[in-house]
Amino acid sequence: MIGLIQRVSHAQVDIDGVTVGQIERGILLLLGVEKADTEAQAERLLERVLGYRIFPDAQGKMNLSLREISGGLLIVPQFTLPADTRKGMRPSFTPAAPPDQGKTLFTYFVEQARQQLTMVQTGVFGADMQVSLTNDGPVTFWLQV
Repeated sequence: MIGLIQRVSHAQVDIDGVTVGQIERGILLLLGVEKADTEAQAERLLERVLGYRIFPDAQGKMNLSLREISGGLLIVPQFTLPADTRKGMRPSFTPAAPPDQGKTLFTYFVEQARQQLTMVQTGVFGADMQVSLTNDGPVTFWLQV
């Protein structure tokens, strides 16, 4: 399971001109599911996302987690993250989970996040989404479990 996290001061997801999810200060998570992924991996990735220290403390050092700042989490399913891009000029999506498995693990991840964090918003699995954000820093990290 892959999570591309971005520290944001604002992020939102729109579908057909309608905002379906948005947060202010927090993390925009682009979530990719691979074929071999399990619920245990989803739980581990969530633990890392919520606990990853990417927010500044009083001295300006990245020492605080999303939990500690009570920030928002915007989770967007991202089918293209697991793509194999090592050769050629076109990505191969063979490492990505099939849609049913991807949707199941995405839904599980979201349910687990909502049990642990007050502000959780999402995109829509399989939809054509427009994602906008103000990356704070910019701060972006690739997490993989």
